[in-house]
Order: sequence, then structure tokens, then C-alpha cells
Amino acid sequence: MDGFRIPIGSWVEAAVDWIQVNLGAVLDVISFVFAFLVDGLTAILLSVQFPVVIVIAALLAWLVRSWQLAVGTLLSFVLIVGMGVWVPAMQTLALVLVAALVAVVISIPLGIWSARSDTVRAILKPVLDFMQTMPAMVYLIPAIVFFGIGVVPGLVATVIFALPPGVRLTELGIRGVDGETVEAGQAFGAKPGQILGGIQLPLAMPTIMAGVNQVIMLALSMAVIAGMAGADGLGKLVVEAISTINIPRGVEAGLGVVLIAVFLDRVTAALGTTAGNRSSLLGVLARRRAEQRRAAADAEAARGSAEAAADAEQAMASPRRGATL
Repeated sequence: MDGFRIPIGSWVEAAVDWIQVNLGAVLDVISFVFAFLVDGLTAILLSVQFPVVIVIAALLAWLVRSWQLAVGTLLSFVLIVGMGVWVPAMQTLALVLVAALVAVVISIPLGIWSARSDTVRAILKPVLDFMQTMPAMVYLIPAIVFFGIGVVPGLVATVIFALPPGVRLTELGIRGVDGETVEAGQAFGAKPGQILGGIQLPLAMPTIMAGVNQVIMLALSMAVIAGMAGADGLGKLVVEAISTINIPRGVEAGLGVVLIAVFLDRVTAALGTTAGNRSSLLGVLARRRAEQRRAAADAEAARGSAEAAADAEQAMASPRRGATL
């Protein structure tokens, strides 16, 4: 067995070198776009005074979930400010949001395609298994070779690591739609695109949003690894704290990641069932609209009953007048 060796690593290195030489322009465009998105969102978050960002985050939590989450969000973000990690927290939030957006834009169409084609599903399944089981830090090696040190390799590695749950849960949601409902749409002459947009996606939305939630959580879990690639944010603080054995700084940076994770998890988990959250503003508005519709229906029914009674009285009175005459 001493002479038996399969040089897979050398083959991958050759492939990486070929991509670097022949697709350099594409890599430059990807690097520019990703850096522009992350830097732009970071600049927006930091250009606004932190009380404004905190209030907006709390209102968003109240809008989709509950006033309790709004209060918790307010206290959590104030704690982030008090620990002195507001700027890296916003850098991490920008990185996570951009990575999650890119992963969702890729994963949902792939999930739809996989749900509609068994061949695509058979091809994607082992690829997704590979992406989920490969240690996340391994993705940094080619990413750093392609894009250098900075936020872009961390973003690319984050997208690759966070993408599989979005594909799997999108496929699961669409395949889980009742076949009789789809057949009913087909019976009424609906085209495949209309069935997808009007039946399958709305019914699968809670499952798809669970996939989006998992994408965001996995993206946030990559914050520290992105910091190893030189991306600014809480992950970079954690890496620095590890290298210098700075326990206070490491705990504060890690706690900042946890607080952002809790906020994003609760908000995205509530997006799939906004009307079902009775304490949310959207839930309150939905109940009020439902009550108004019921009241309007009751008023219409009462008016119809009154008109029917009046017509009946008039019909009964007409024969009596005829008999009198």
C-alpha cells in the first residue's frame, strides 16, 4: 500500500490554477460585486445613528413576531452598544445578510428545479451532501487563492456552506404540496408556471421560509471562519481574542454573535406565519380586517333579511287590498 496513492489534492490544485488563469475576469467581477454589496450595506448601517437602527429592528420584531421580541431586541442591541462592539456587529450583520441573500437567490430556484425533475434531484443530492459535510474552513483555501484576503473569500465560503438547507427545504416544501390541489389547478387549465406561482409556492412558503431561516443561521455561524479570512466584524474580534488569549474581548464578541443570531432567527422564523402570530402588528391588523369583513357580512345578511321581510309583508298586504276592493 506504500506505493498506492490517488492524488486528488493535486488534481484539485490543477483545477484551481486553471480557473485562476482562465477565469480571472469572472473572479474579478464576483469580487467587485460582493465587496460592493457588503461595503455598501455596512456603510448604510453605520451611517445611521445606532438608536435609529435599534428602533427599526425593534419595530420589525414587533411587526412580524410580538412586542416581547421587540423589547428583547431593544435590550439586546443596547447591550451590544454597551459592550463596545456595535461597529463590528454591523459589519457582521451586513456580511450575513448579503451572504444569505445570495444563497437564497441561488437555492430557491435550484430547489424548485429539483422538485420538478427527478434527474436534477439525483444530481444535486450528492453535491449538497458534499457541501454540508465538508469542513467549512476547507472552503477558505480556494476562496483565498481566488479572491485574496478580505471580506470576499469569507462571503464566498459562507454562501457555499449555507446554501444546501435552502435547496433541500424548498424542494421538500414543493414536493409536499397536496397532489389533488395541483391536479385541480390543472383541471381548470392552469399552466405549469401558474400552478407553481399560485398553488405550490404559497402552500410551500412556511417550509421555504424555514429553509431561509436555516440559511441565515448557517451564514451567521460562519462569522468566525470569515474572520479568519480577514473579513471585518465580530468573527475577526474572536480570532484576535483567540490569538492573544483575550477572554473579555472574546466573550463580548461571541455574545454579540449570539444576540444577532437570536434576533435574525426569531424574525425570519416568524415571516412564514406572520398572520398567525397574534401578538404581532401584522397579526393584529389581520384580525381587525377579518372582524371588519365579518361585520360587513353580518350587516349585509341583516339587510337582506330585512328586505326579504319587507317584501313578504308587501306580498301579504297586496291580496288583502285586492279583496277589499
